[in-house]
Amino acid sequence: MAGRKDPPHNSEHRWEGLQDIDRAISENRLTSYSWKKAWADPWGRAGFIAFALLFLAFIVYVVIYDLVL
Repeated sequence: MAGRKDPPHNSEHRWEGLQDIDRAISENRLTSYSWKKAWADPWGRAGFIAFALLFLAFIVYVVIYDLVL
């Protein structure tokens, strides 16, 4: 775009907190980064475990309802 000045790419203009996200996007591994970050969070881990237990309970219910009853 004409008249637009982009800052030079040197260390003083980098955001250190976003460097890992930028690297993940450039390597096309953002999903893996998001899952690992969510698993590291205690509430995220509890959510994953709760979802897995509920899903497993649903599968057990469906199997019992269809095969036994």
